[in-house]
Amino acid sequence: MDIYAKCKEFTKADDYKKQGLYPYFIPISENHGNRVVMNGKEILMVGSNNYLGLTKDPRVQEAAIKAIEKYGTSCSGSRFLNGTYELHQELEARLAKFVNKEAALVMGTGYQTNAGAISTLMEERMILITDKTNHSSIFDGVFLGMALNRRVTIKRYQHNDMEDLKRVFENLDPKLPKLIVTDGVFSMEGDVVNLPEMVKLCKEHNCGIYLDDAHGLGVVGDTGRGTMEHYGLFDEVDTMMCTFSKTFSSLGGFVAGRREDINYIQHFSRQLIFSAAIPPANAAAVLASLDILEKEPERVTRLQTIGATMRREFQAMGFDTGESETPIVPILVRDFDKTFAFWTALFENGVYTNAVVPPGVPADRSLLRTSYMATHTDEDLDQVLSLFKKIGTSMGII
Repeated sequence: MDIYAKCKEFTKADDYKKQGLYPYFIPISENHGNRVVMNGKEILMVGSNNYLGLTKDPRVQEAAIKAIEKYGTSCSGSRFLNGTYELHQELEARLAKFVNKEAALVMGTGYQTNAGAISTLMEERMILITDKTNHSSIFDGVFLGMALNRRVTIKRYQHNDMEDLKRVFENLDPKLPKLIVTDGVFSMEGDVVNLPEMVKLCKEHNCGIYLDDAHGLGVVGDTGRGTMEHYGLFDEVDTMMCTFSKTFSSLGGFVAGRREDINYIQHFSRQLIFSAAIPPANAAAVLASLDILEKEPERVTRLQTIGATMRREFQAMGFDTGESETPIVPILVRDFDKTFAFWTALFENGVYTNAVVPPGVPADRSLLRTSYMATHTDEDLDQVLSLFKKIGTSMGII
């Protein structure tokens, strides 16, 4: 059997390209923050995770440039060996304090952080519980942990459904160690985990909590400290993580928790030990972004106001925004081809969104994911709303 046969047989992407409806891998030739240049024309960007708009902030750019001048472009080694720089340790101390944890550990990407931390925390005969719609990096961490520890039980519960989670708990062996892993803010539809009820159930059943707050830090909470601040439950979450590629305008990720837990991950995570450290420029960019987040909480307020405004206006037009509570505002189209057609019409008229279809979401929840930056102007938002209304009406979506 030809192992490459599946590659030859996959023609769906080419089919959509021929129809002019392919929405992926479009290169950006210029980035001006809220607007980018794609295919030679200026596009209003409402499909980025640059939540605080810091990727083009001069202070962040200057910090990255100075780090290159001082340390070079690469660490050229693993954190375990020659790849730990002063910047990494400074960043870890700052991040641990920011999320109210004893210690933090910086890793290469957000995906790598979840894969490394979750798989390292897993052990024989444990029970790992996960929301069915968690991010793929969570599931890959779980699958890796299962491969390394074969006698692991995995239980899934319906999305953010605490009654279903309660049912899961009631059917478990109370003597076995348990860990629940969940997103804080769910990345596709912008809803927030019901952490208070989850904490209550976990206390009743002696279960630890691991929180992925990749889309929470800088986005929710009065000062942008994420889902734990949003609910006032810092002390109830055992371990949390976040990526640097969103609020922190860089690349990498970190995991934070009790000092002994982070120390264990630091010495046993294969993803940390056998990967190069994030370059100095990336670490410096995160530190500069963290400075801005701490000193300018009004950016978080502006972002949250924009999210509330866009949800309200979209809903008033008749669009279905699901259960969104954040500046991630989905427009549920619920049809694969119509989602691509809607995306194409918006793009051709100067607005970029994200077309999300299976396997990213179930088939009946195909959607356009819009996400906003604190730096979007009221004029930007008006342009988006006007175009959505015009195209949504013409396509019979509203």
